Order: sequence, then C-alpha cells, then structure tokens
Amino acid sequence: MACGLQTNSITKLILWIFLIDLTYSADPHLEILPTQSVQRKPIGKPLILTCQPNVEQKDLITDLRWRDSNNNTILPKPSGTQPVIYTEALSREQLMLVISSLTDTMAGYYYCSASYANSEMLENKVKVETYVAITWKDAPEYQSPVAGSNYVVRCVVTANPPPTVDWLRNGDQIKLSDRFVVKHDGLLITNVQESDDGIYTCRAAVIQTGELMERNIRLDVQIKPEITSLGEEYEAIEGQEFSVICSGRGKPAPEFKWINQDQKDMSLADRFSVVGHNGQMSATRIEENDRGVYTCVARNSAGITERKMRLNVVVKPKIYEMKNITIPVSGEAVFTCKAKGRPAPLITFRRWKRTEEFRVGQQENDDRIILEQEIDEEFGESSGTLLISKVLRPDDGLYQCVARNKGDTAFEVGHIAVEYPPNFDHMKELPPTYSWEERPANLSCMAMAFPNATIEWRWNERLVREMQDKFLQIVEEGPRSDLIVTPVDRRYYSAYKCIAVNRLGREEHMMELREAQLPTPIAQAKARTVTATTIIFDIIGPPTELGMPIKAYTVQYKEERNLDWSSAINRTWTPDTPYVVEGLRPQTLYTLRFAARNDVGLGQWSPTVIQGTPSRSVPVAPRILNQFTQEEQADGELPIIASTYSDKFELIWNRPADNGDPIDFFTIRYCPGGKVNNIWNEIENMCLEKDYIPHDRSNQLLDKLSPDTYYRVEIKAHNGIGYSPNTSVYLKTARGESQRSFDGTFTYQAGFKTSSASNTFLHIMCINGVVFSFMLWH
Repeated sequence: MACGLQTNSITKLILWIFLIDLTYSADPHLEILPTQSVQRKPIGKPLILTCQPNVEQKDLITDLRWRDSNNNTILPKPSGTQPVIYTEALSREQLMLVISSLTDTMAGYYYCSASYANSEMLENKVKVETYVAITWKDAPEYQSPVAGSNYVVRCVVTANPPPTVDWLRNGDQIKLSDRFVVKHDGLLITNVQESDDGIYTCRAAVIQTGELMERNIRLDVQIKPEITSLGEEYEAIEGQEFSVICSGRGKPAPEFKWINQDQKDMSLADRFSVVGHNGQMSATRIEENDRGVYTCVARNSAGITERKMRLNVVVKPKIYEMKNITIPVSGEAVFTCKAKGRPAPLITFRRWKRTEEFRVGQQENDDRIILEQEIDEEFGESSGTLLISKVLRPDDGLYQCVARNKGDTAFEVGHIAVEYPPNFDHMKELPPTYSWEERPANLSCMAMAFPNATIEWRWNERLVREMQDKFLQIVEEGPRSDLIVTPVDRRYYSAYKCIAVNRLGREEHMMELREAQLPTPIAQAKARTVTATTIIFDIIGPPTELGMPIKAYTVQYKEERNLDWSSAINRTWTPDTPYVVEGLRPQTLYTLRFAARNDVGLGQWSPTVIQGTPSRSVPVAPRILNQFTQEEQADGELPIIASTYSDKFELIWNRPADNGDPIDFFTIRYCPGGKVNNIWNEIENMCLEKDYIPHDRSNQLLDKLSPDTYYRVEIKAHNGIGYSPNTSVYLKTARGESQRSFDGTFTYQAGFKTSSASNTFLHIMCINGVVFSFMLWH
C-alpha cells in the first residue's frame, strides 16, 4: 500500500518537470494581454494593454517599451498631467499601455518590444480597431406632448456601424400605422390623445457588433387648458362683496390669473384677491369704477387659454336733485326728480305716507296728473316729472320721489306748495261770541290763505283802525287777528266784518257779538227711581240755542214741613252725570227746586217739586255687571254668561241702594244643573252658598267649578230688615283638561228631537265620582 502511494507521487513530479522543461524549452517571446491579436473597442471608451516577457530568465529583459503605428515610443505619464495615451510600469517585467479615451485616429497597430540578454530583440504587436458605440444623442426620458398635436417622441441615436431602431410601448412592440410612424429622429404620433400616455422604449441594435441598448421614455400627454365655466356678463352691487369662479380643466391642472381691461393683474389690485388653483376672483367691496371687461387666463405647460367676461356694476340709486315748488291754485305744476345709478333707475312719485305710486302716463283716477320718465343708460341718469294741470288746494303737500333699480330703492321728499286766496270755510259754523256786564269779548278771525293774508276789521262799513275807539282794540293783522270789544253799551252788541286779503284774492266774514243771558228755567225734573234714602231725577234743560251753553244743574231741597229755603241743601251736577239726591230720610216728604247754570250765572228756579221717600225696607236687588253672551233667549229666560275659565269665574255686581238700612253682606248661591223639558233642574247636594261682607268691593271669585258645565248663579243683598230680591244668571264654564279625569266633569252629548224642543242634547256629567244626566237645550 505504501509502495503504491510513492509511485503516484513520483509520477506527478516527473510530469511537472516535463511541463517546466516544455515551457522554457520554447523560444523567448513577448505576450500582450488580452491575448487577442485584434482588440475591437468603441470610441470614447478606455483601453488597457499589458505587455510581459515569456522567457526563461526574466531578469535579462531590458528596454521594455510600447510604440504606436507610426513607430513612436509611447512615453510614461508625466507627473501632474493626464495625457490621452501613456505607459505605466506594473513591475520590472510588465508594462501597461493606457488609452484613456479612444478616438478613431488611434486605430492601428501597437508594438511592444524588449531586449533579452542584450543579444536578442523581442517584439509583439496587437491591432486596435475602433467603432462608434450606440449613443443617445437626443432621447429625453420624460417627454410631454400636447393633446391634439402631431408629436415626434425624440430618440436620436448614433453608432458606427449604423444601428437599427425599433419601438415598444409598455413592453409590446408598436405596430406601425398612420398614427405611429418611425422617423429618423424618433417616433411620430399624429393627433396625440390622452390615451397615448405610457412608457415608450426606443431600442437600438448594431448587428455587426452585437450591441443592443434600450432607452425608456415616459410619455405624459399634456392637455391645453380649457375654460369650462365662465359667463359672458356678471352683475355686482356697489358697496357689496362679489365673487366669480373661472372653472377650467387641463393637464397638468392649470393656474389661473385675472387681468382687467388695463392689463392689471387683479391679484395685486386693492380690494381684490385671486385664488390661482381654482380661478376664483373676489372683491371685498365693489365700486362703480370696477365695471368693465376682465380676462381669465388659464395657463399650464401645454399652453394658455383666455376668456373674457363683462362686469356690470349695479350702482344703487342716488337722488341728486329734487326742488320744492310753489304754484298758485289753477296753475300748472312741474315737479321734477333726478337720480343716477346703474342701471339707470326708474323714477316714480307718491304722496307722503301713502303706498300707491303714480303710474307712468295719465292717471286713471285724475286725468290732471301725468307722470313722465326719461332714462339715459349710457350715463346712468334718469329723471321723473310729475305734471299737474289746474292745480287744486288738495294737491298741496309732501311728495316722495322713488328711484329704484335692481340694486336698491332711494327716496327723497319734496313739497308742492299751492297758493290760494283767503277763505273762512273753517269759521262758517262757529257760534256767535257772547259777552255780558261789559266784559271784554274776543272776536278771533283767522283766514286760511297762502301766502298769509292780512286782515282788517270793519264795523258798519267803517275801518275799525281808523275809528280810534278805545273800546275796540285790534290785536295783530294776519293771518289771525283779534278784535277785543268792550260792550259798554248795547250798540256794541253788533256784527263786525273781518276782511282777509292776499295777492290772489279777498274774502269777508261776518262775526256777531251777542249779549249773553241767564239760563231760562229748566223744562222738567222728574223722579225716575225712588228709594228710602235716594231719588234719581231725569232733567230736561232749557233750550241752549237761546244763550250760553249749560254748564251745570243745581237742586235745592228741604223737608216739606220746613218752610225756610235758607236752610235748604244744595247739590250741583254736570250735565253728563246721573242726577242723584242721596242721604235722604226714609218715609219723608221733600220739596225740591231746580235751576240751570251757564257762564253768566245761575238761572231762575223751576217750580217746586214735592217727592216723598218710602219707609226703610230691604235693599234693592243687585245688578250683575258681567258681560252676557249674544245668544238669543226666550222671553223670561235668564241671560247666560260664558266663563273664559274651566274651573273659576269672577262675579261682578253693582252696589244697590240699601233703602235706609246699611247692607251688611251679600249671599251668593251657585248650583250645577240643566234643563229638562225647559225646566231648570239643579243638583241640590252640589249647590254652594256663601255670604260675603262687602267692604269696598263688589266682586267675588267663584272657584272649584267643573269644566263645560252650566251653573245657576244667584246673588242677593242683606240689611237689618232682610234680603233683597234675587238676581239670577246662567253661567257656562269653558272646556278644560279636567274633562279627561273623573275628578272633574266629562260630557257626552247625543242629539235628538223631542216634541218640546227641536235641538235637545243628553248632557252627562261626572262630578266627584257622581254621574248626572240632563236634557239640555241649545
């Protein structure tokens, strides 16, 4: 086994010696690496060739060098320089030829030579062939054609030998057609569409060299901006905010700007702002000079689109002229109002504090009045003229000019003053003036006139101011004048003439001064109501047209047995109050006499009246003052009072005469019930009766009533002698929530006819758990 291993090792050793011997037994020579005799390299690329000796004794190699095809020795790289071609020693036995960038002139043979043992020259050569590699001259990796245009996807490629070029889209070869045409400078796409977006591959190949290169080009089709929403005209109101949006689309999304007709960028203008990404232009406050043409400009990398719009500024109306006018009666009035605004406002008129306006043209209800309008849209001005022919006094007054357009309405008030001659129409119904006992009397004369009238007085056709009569004094002479007459004798009780004059005319008015007399005796005084302590009279006074108006009536009364009027009691009433004599003694005869009083004094006493009072007795029946319903009641039926509440009612009554004995309390009784065959039936055990001490009031709240229920309410007064007669009414409470509870009242009504009533209802009540039913009338 050991012998076998030894034999194998010896065999390997012999083989190795043989190979060495074989190697060094060859002729000495130089090797050029790479070993190919022809080196084919692209222009512009670097090249390294290394020369090394293949000899037995390398230390005998000297003068190792490289020469070019012109037999020029290629020198080593000088320090601090970067030549295109140089040599560089890797070791004593290796020399490297470095070409940093090949050019076509560098093609040819390159020689490596050396001396061996100073006796033998060694040389080897290599051929360098150059070619132009595939080079992308103009092939941008991102290209943006515009939709709708013809576009060449640029791919200019060079090589030598010339390359062949084909195209792929999204990895698939493009089928050539009328839309896709390969050109020398790229791929022509006619009528580019947005759908042509994608990755296009420009592929270049050189068959001779086997070189293949691809360039991926991202094609992003851009779309020129299109303004999709912008009207031709817009309106803005002066003084208010305004906003408009210029909507559009494009790829990439366009930016917007606005410019006015003076080419001013509105994003830089006062009061304006522009949002670039959505085209919104806003103004915080519109002014009249903002009107005009504005251009929306949409811009992206594909192009620019513009659209114009006109902004009309609605200027609120402003009335700048309205003059008051003064016209004589029967004249012609021209009342003009002028206003400006945009659009030019329409102008009308109306009377002050009236809503109806005069219409354009002749008025239907008054053909004297014509409204004319003039409108100038160019200058934004209007005028309205109200023409009134044959002016009348009622035409005088305030008029309102109304100027309106779509922005607002303006108002201005003017006055038409109508001049007219004096008149005394307001004084024709005035009564005469009275005086007595030489009291000064004031004859006041006022003339209605415009312009104001001057007034003069005449007495018996003589000018009073020229008479120099101290008992006739004139105070003022227009438009009001007072003639103070002191009637020292009867001749001054006379007629006086007031004469008013202005430039339009003259008017006269007679005023009479009469002597006032005491009232004549009254025509009649008759007792209407008599109780034990009071008497109410009806008085018919004397004729007032015979003198001064009656101011009061006076009565004197005494007991009939007393003959002396000096101790009589006086009582005076004004004409509009009840004539009541109170505090009388029961069962007593009284003598009474009456007289009327005016400003002159107390008139004559009337003939005496003898009236007796009855003896003391129960009070007079109270009178209920609550308002009754309007329902008609049959003769003898009690009136009905409707309560506005479902559970309470305030009863109000008057305080009756006590008939000589003071009232100490009132008794009120109220019972629920209903009518059966027209006869009232009440629920006796549900009746309530209470006494109320009167004090100072005559009202009482009745509470705990049931809703939607009829009650009979009675009240009577009591004094020391007894009760007064009853006063009774029916009370109907309102419907209420308590009807839904058994603690209150529920009602079931079923209508049917009976022989006694044509409208009769069954009325069922549940009061405190007890059920009652009645036949009720309605």
